[in-house]
Amino acid sequence: MLCPSCKENRNKVIDSRLTENGSAIRRRRTCLVCNRRFTTKERVEQELRLSVIKLNGLRVPYKRDNILVGVEHACYKLEVSEEELQQLVDGVEEDLFSRHDREVSSEQIGAYVGTRLRQLNQVAYVRFMSVHRKFHSIDEFVDEIRDVRERTALESPQQQSLFES
Repeated sequence: MLCPSCKENRNKVIDSRLTENGSAIRRRRTCLVCNRRFTTKERVEQELRLSVIKLNGLRVPYKRDNILVGVEHACYKLEVSEEELQQLVDGVEEDLFSRHDREVSSEQIGAYVGTRLRQLNQVAYVRFMSVHRKFHSIDEFVDEIRDVRERTALESPQQQSLFES
């Protein structure tokens, strides 16, 4: 593993622990050349290759980081931890790999993300859906917020809504 500071390949592992529900190992390393500490993550490479069908029909390889970047943008400046984001992406991947063998549309991936994001943070959910569904007017935002309010009221009537009238 190359040190991000001096780019040398001489380092040692000083701590290891499981992360992401046991699907990855976080390793804390120290460079033997410059003494800088850095963290790496190790995960099993998925044998199953999944292709994503984009809206234009193009097929591209599935990349976990694309989902993570999307939810990070949706959660920008909200009180959502990196661990919660990783767990959300883990859940989306469970949905994807258990329900799809070879191909999945980007629309379906967005639906899986939206379902889990709505449970995590309603503001982030509306932000994400505005991009995923390509909202073109304020009315579409208002309709989505109404839908979130109604679902929240049905799912947990005691919980106060994030979107006050």
